[in-house]
Formats: sequence, C-alpha cells, structure tokens
Amino acid sequence: MVLLKPIEIEGRKVIGIEVRLPETTLLAITANKGYIMCGALDVQFLNQKLKDRHIIAGRAIGVRTLEQLLEAPLESVTFEAESLGIRPGMKGVDALLKMISIDGAN
Repeated sequence: MVLLKPIEIEGRKVIGIEVRLPETTLLAITANKGYIMCGALDVQFLNQKLKDRHIIAGRAIGVRTLEQLLEAPLESVTFEAESLGIRPGMKGVDALLKMISIDGAN
C-alpha cells in the first residue's frame, strides 16, 4: 500500500510518502527541490553515480513513521544538500525547512 500524507511545517506544505512492503516500510518526505528518507536511501550512490543531477537529500536511520523521520537526526546527506547548509545530525524537519526556503514551496 502507498500512502501520501500532506504535512504542514511552519505553514508550508510538504508531502509524506509511506510505501508498505513485505517486512519493511519505505518512508520519504519531499519538498519541491529535495527530500529526506529512511535508511533505504543510498546517499553514496547519489553522490557518486548521480552527482550530475545535484540531488538534495538526507537519510535518517531507525525510523518507522513519518513523524519519527521528521524528528530524527540525519545520518548522512548528499553533497548538494551540504552545500545548502543541510548537515548530518540535523533533524529532518530542519533540513526540510532549509529545502523549502530554497525552493519557495507552499
């Protein structure tokens, strides 16, 4: 099952995505220009193989819900995210706020 959930952060909207698979759930929250995701995200792959796409993303591990993803510290981030001030250890919600501020998402 796939769930899409609008989430409001300081009056701005992002979209939570939950994909329930056998024995696991994939979690992501996206702004127009970037996203945060559960431990399934391969940041190293994005940094090495897809570097030319300039993907803004962060990875949090050990999360089981969208709410936990918002509050969890990011374990790793892409080079492009780092260039925008998004850092490992930053809460997911704070990273999303930075993504929102660069893209003008509503």
